Amino acid sequence: MKLILASNSPRRKQILTDLKLDFEVIPSNFDEKLEDDIFSYEKIEDLATKKCLDVVNRVDKDSLVLAADTVVVLHNKILGKPHSREEAYKMLEALSGQTHSVVTASCGINTRTNRAALLSTTSYVRFNKLTEDMIHNYVDTYNPLDKAGSYGIQELPPNFIDKFEGSFENIVGLAPEAVTAILQQLHY
Repeated sequence: MKLILASNSPRRKQILTDLKLDFEVIPSNFDEKLEDDIFSYEKIEDLATKKCLDVVNRVDKDSLVLAADTVVVLHNKILGKPHSREEAYKMLEALSGQTHSVVTASCGINTRTNRAALLSTTSYVRFNKLTEDMIHNYVDTYNPLDKAGSYGIQELPPNFIDKFEGSFENIVGLAPEAVTAILQQLHY
């Protein structure tokens, strides 16, 4: 049985590589647009499931497809990927001095058995109070436009974060514990 990652994210690929899994990449073409930005686990799990199904419909019947969707949540509002540098700046400004959650919904589907497994993982990140210069420097130096909440924790300067709780890899985009649990549930 082939393991297929339904994502082109270099961060997710690295997490599976670190787990010493042999996998192929077939990115999902599912449009991730949300109707609104109010957070619910059901909404994010639905996105992960639809991304997974998009790839399931394009592969043979001897595969396990794994998809994920990660969101940053501040005051019950989803901060997705910004559409502009200005929007990225505003998101980072909103996160300044605040604790937010990072939720990754992971979905696996075994095409041989048509069984699915779904698991959400939540981590918490507290940002220090950020100055305008700190935010501008980050936006100018890194690519915040391809990251939920406008940041990648693995590339943040050390003075950005006060602390985090939970899985670091979940904040990056995929919790290894969730992957392992899903693979076990689906008899991979």
